[in-house]
Amino acid sequence: MSSRANIGPATAKQITLPKPMSQRDTRLDVLRALALIMIFINHVPGQIFEFMTSKNFGFSDGAEAFVLISGISVGLAYGTRFSPGNRLSVAWKAVRRAFTLYTAHMITTFVTLVLFISGAWIFQQKGLLCEVNILALLMDPAGGIPALLTLGHQIGYNNILPMYAALFLMLPLIMLLEARSPLLLLLVSAGVWLVSGIYYIAPHTTLLEGFWFLNPLSWQFLFVIGFAACMHVKKGGRISAHPALIALAAVYVFVSFVWVTDKLWVLGDYLAMLGLPTVITGFDKTFLSLPRLLHVLALAYLIVSVPAISQFLRRTAHHPLTILGRHSLNIFVAGTILAMAGQVLLYVTNKSPVVGAIYVVIGVTAQFLYAYHLENRRLQAAGQRSAKIPEGAATMVAPVAKRP
Repeated sequence: MSSRANIGPATAKQITLPKPMSQRDTRLDVLRALALIMIFINHVPGQIFEFMTSKNFGFSDGAEAFVLISGISVGLAYGTRFSPGNRLSVAWKAVRRAFTLYTAHMITTFVTLVLFISGAWIFQQKGLLCEVNILALLMDPAGGIPALLTLGHQIGYNNILPMYAALFLMLPLIMLLEARSPLLLLLVSAGVWLVSGIYYIAPHTTLLEGFWFLNPLSWQFLFVIGFAACMHVKKGGRISAHPALIALAAVYVFVSFVWVTDKLWVLGDYLAMLGLPTVITGFDKTFLSLPRLLHVLALAYLIVSVPAISQFLRRTAHHPLTILGRHSLNIFVAGTILAMAGQVLLYVTNKSPVVGAIYVVIGVTAQFLYAYHLENRRLQAAGQRSAKIPEGAATMVAPVAKRP
């Protein structure tokens, strides 16, 4: 942030423009990249790498990590800009982002349809038409196409972006509540999460009976927690690294690890006997049950509070994981398309473990290469913008650029 002090002619040349990328917290990019890789691997089920992702070692998985990180990132990108006189502009940007996500979802959805239908025709594997919720669409195309366009029907493994787009539509209200009171925002968000989970309030699907796979009314709570935490730090607060809380988080992560690896799901029946709602005692992903929510928050607290973990994740701006995470939406779209192609390949090869493993390695490598391509384009565009700056202007901070 630039100084509030007046800049006189004698001192203007001594002040240089800030370098936003050098100030970027690369931990978010690295964690986002790891979440994207795990989501891709999990979306190509039936190969050996799937058993190495985080979902096999705790209650939450890459989706929870991605949404929490997104909430933090939105706080960095939008939070302080949402000020009186600028609120409509920032709200409109959030809405535009939601439509960008909707467009990305439509791209992955229709490419998925092409891949599975083409695979069924080319390889004479009609069973592909029964995969990932495609059959209902083919049996009723007149109702199915409108359902796809209105998000009333979602293809399997193509259900994160609709929830994410809905969160951006909620963002103006989220920012408005945070501006009034962060505590009020958290209480309202928690209330919506709890009521939605107890009474099963969620967007309904229209082509098939049911709900969206990821209910935005539930997942907004995790998003809001990330957003509120980011805004708290940006306003001068800090997240206290209390030894008791660190120990509690570590114990919870360990219990979750033992629970999942030893398959102690029968213990969930004893929790159900307490008579509490399943959103409190269950492990449902659609309504983001409490054990899943607490697990990702415990992991996040350990990352923030334990210096060794935090420093390990802090990589340079040119690290491959940093670059991959920096271009998250493009990589997510590419990863989803690659995953759908991988599912077709595994289906026609009877889930060959060798083919699956090789394909995942190739798919992850392709995503890194694509990320480097996007990064080169970004740097070239930045270089062209810099070349257009008049000589001498790059060493000054123009008065209009100053912000409090």
